[in-house]
Amino acid sequence: MSTQPPAAPRPAAQPGTALTGLTPGAPVAVVVTGDGLALASAAGSDWLATHDPATELARLDAEARPRWVWWSAREALAGVLAARPDLRLTRCWDLAAVHRLLHGGAADDPSQAWAAARGLDPATVPQPGRDDQLDLVFGAAAPATVDPGEPDDPDSPLQPDGHLRAGWAHGGWTGDPDRALTWARLALDAQQRQQQSIAEVGAGGDVLTTAWSESAAALLAEELAAGGLPVDVPEAERVVAGQVGPRPRDAAHAAELRRHRDQQVLRLVQGAGEVDLRSPQQVRTLLAGLGLDVPDTRSWRLERLREAHPVVTALLAWREADRYATTYGYRWLDEHVVAGRLRGRWSASDGGAGRMTAQAGLHSLPAALRTAVRAEPGHLLVRADLGQVEPRVLAAVSGDQGLARAAEEPDLYAPVAARLGVERAVAKIAVLAAMYGQTSGAAGQALAGMERGYPTAMRYLQAAHDAGRRGQPVRTYGGRLVRMWTLPGGDVAAPELSPAEQAAHRSAVAARGRFARNAVVQGSAAELFKAWAAVVRLRLAGLGGEVVLCLHDELLLQVPADRAQDAVRALHEGLGETAARWCRGPRVRFVADVAVVERWSDAKG
Repeated sequence: MSTQPPAAPRPAAQPGTALTGLTPGAPVAVVVTGDGLALASAAGSDWLATHDPATELARLDAEARPRWVWWSAREALAGVLAARPDLRLTRCWDLAAVHRLLHGGAADDPSQAWAAARGLDPATVPQPGRDDQLDLVFGAAAPATVDPGEPDDPDSPLQPDGHLRAGWAHGGWTGDPDRALTWARLALDAQQRQQQSIAEVGAGGDVLTTAWSESAAALLAEELAAGGLPVDVPEAERVVAGQVGPRPRDAAHAAELRRHRDQQVLRLVQGAGEVDLRSPQQVRTLLAGLGLDVPDTRSWRLERLREAHPVVTALLAWREADRYATTYGYRWLDEHVVAGRLRGRWSASDGGAGRMTAQAGLHSLPAALRTAVRAEPGHLLVRADLGQVEPRVLAAVSGDQGLARAAEEPDLYAPVAARLGVERAVAKIAVLAAMYGQTSGAAGQALAGMERGYPTAMRYLQAAHDAGRRGQPVRTYGGRLVRMWTLPGGDVAAPELSPAEQAAHRSAVAARGRFARNAVVQGSAAELFKAWAAVVRLRLAGLGGEVVLCLHDELLLQVPADRAQDAVRALHEGLGETAARWCRGPRVRFVADVAVVERWSDAKG
C-alpha cells in the first residue's frame, strides 16, 4: 500500500481565470481559479489546492523575482486584487500596455496584440462565432497536446493565417490547464516579439525602459482600482449638503429640492415662468430677455458678465450645486465609496498621448471635496506635484541646451524671461504658446522671442506640428505612437469645396498640427510621471505605504505617520533617479513640490 497522500484533485479552470506567464527559467504560467492555484511548467501542471492564491503569488514573487508576463493586468489580477488589495507584485510585462505604446490607439485585446506582434493585418482579426460563444459558456474540450506550431490543427490556438482563434482569444483557453499552459507560452512568444520590435522604434529615449514603466503603470492602475482613495465620509456628506441640501428622503423630496435650487435663479427674473436651466438654449433666451446676448452659455463667458445682472452670479452658483446633485451627490457617495474608500476603474493610458485616467470622479473631484480626502488613523498623506513639468520635458526631449539651463532654476520661467527680455508672465505665455500652438494675440507675439531664444526646442515642436498637419503619426520621447485622425474628404481640400468648407478644412488641418505639437510633450511628460510613480510604488512597499491617487502630474500617497519623512525622501530621490535614467540628452532638473498633510485640501498648490 502506498504511503503517499492522495493527490489533490485537479480542478477545472473557470472562465475569468487570471493567467500569468513567467520569464523563461521559472514556471511558465500561474493559473488562478476559484478552486486554487496552478503552477503550470513545461513538465506539466502542478495544482495547489488553496483558497488564498494571492499569498502563493506573493511567495513566488519574493522567491523567483520574475518579470511577470500577462496579456493585461486587468485580466490577470483584477479578481485577485479585489480579494487581496494589499498584494504587491514587483515587476511585469503587460502585453496590452506595450502594444498601445508601440502601435497607438486604444484596441489592446489579445487578438490585436498578437496580430501586431506577428506582423499580421489587424483588420483581419477573427471575431467570435457561434461555436466560439458556446465554448465560452460551456467550456471547450482540450486536446491531449496542443502545438501552436501546427496551425492546420483545428484544436490549435492559431488559425492557418497565424491569427489567434477567436475562441481562444476570448477565453476559450480557460477550459483546461493544458490550454492555459499553451496560452501562457503564446504570451511569452508575444512578449519576445514585442521586445524585438522595440529595437526598431526610432525615439529619443529608451523605449525598453518605457515598456517596463508602462507595464508597471498598468499594474498600478489595478492596485489603485482595488485599493481606492481614503475618504472621510461624514465630511464628504457635509460638503455635499452645503451644495445641494439634505439627503433626499425619497424621489418626491429630491424633486422638491431640485425645484428649490432652480427658484434661487428664476426668482431674480420677473416673469421668467418655466425655464429649464439645464437647457443652454433656454438659458440663452432667458439672458437675452435681460439684454445679455451671448453666443453660448459656457461658464467662462458668463464669468465676465457677473456685474451685468444678479442672475448671472446666481446661475453660476446654481451650476456648481447642480453639478454636485447630478455627479458628486449622495448617489455618487453611495455607489462609489465602499468601506471608506472612493473606488473607480483606472486606465494606465488614454487613447491619445498616454496619460493615466480614472472613473468615478477620481480625476475631476471638485476642490471643495478635497477636504474629505483624509488619511486613515495612524497615517498621513504625502502629496507631490511635479513643477513646470512640461517645459522641463520640452528641454529634455528637444535637447535644447538653453532651455535645459533655464530648468536648473526652481522657477524655469524667470531665466526664460531674462533671455527673452520680457516680464515673467509674458515668458510663461511664450512657453505655453510654443507647446500648444497658440499664434494669436499676445501668445503670437511671444512666440517670436521663443524662435530666437530657443531655436532647438522650437524646431522639435515644429517638426511634430508639420507631421500632424500632414496626418502622419508622431512618437513621444519614450516611443509611444500617437496617431492622427482622418479628415473627411482627405488630407488635401478638394478644389470644388465652397470657401466656407475650405476654411473648415484648413481649421481641421491646423487642429491636427496643434494636437501633434502638444502630444510629443504631454505624452513624454506622462511617460516620465509614470516611470516616477513606478519607482515610488516599489519604495513604498518597504515603508508600509501605498499610492492612492495619480492625478496628471500629482502623486498622492498614504503612509504610516512615522514613515512620512521617509516617503518624502523616496519621492525626491526617486524623481532624481528616474529623470537621470529617462533623459538621454542634456541633464534637465525636475522638481516636485511635496507636502505632508492629514487632508488633501491642506496641500496648497
